[in-house]
Amino acid sequence: MLSAMPSPSFAIRPATPADSATLFRLISALAEYEKLTHLVEATPQKLEQALFGARPQAEAVLVETHTPEGARPVGFALFFHNFSTFLAKPGLYLEDLFVEPAWRGHGLGKALLRHLAALAVERGCGRFEWSVLDWNTPSIEFYKAMGADVMPDWRICRVTGDALAKLGRAS
Repeated sequence: MLSAMPSPSFAIRPATPADSATLFRLISALAEYEKLTHLVEATPQKLEQALFGARPQAEAVLVETHTPEGARPVGFALFFHNFSTFLAKPGLYLEDLFVEPAWRGHGLGKALLRHLAALAVERGCGRFEWSVLDWNTPSIEFYKAMGADVMPDWRICRVTGDALAKLGRAS
């Protein structure tokens, strides 16, 4: 029960290659929450290569709770840079943010968002953005409370799998 749990001591730190299995565990929990486990192709090895290989594709941070037993990762944010042609500046795009259900309501999600916003400012980004599933009302309300505008006129376009290969062959 959340009300019985004291406010946790926590820290946010960059993920390292040694965290690949932990990130995979948290990503799997996110996929389960979003009812998208059938889409997960990631493995700890794929994550290690994508995040820490010769050409990193994204970055991740972990939020860890600190107890007498030690530090335990209970959430993460995975992000990368995009670019705004209108601003002529990079942006920071949050691909995923997740906090284990038992640790929600203690400010960990807010801390992750604030950490990334500060990182965006530090890196000279013109914006910080992400997507949210339309049915995820608790997250939408949380993001609005944090100052985010939910963009009603924008829709995500996605091409994957065979359709991506076909589009890539078109000339």
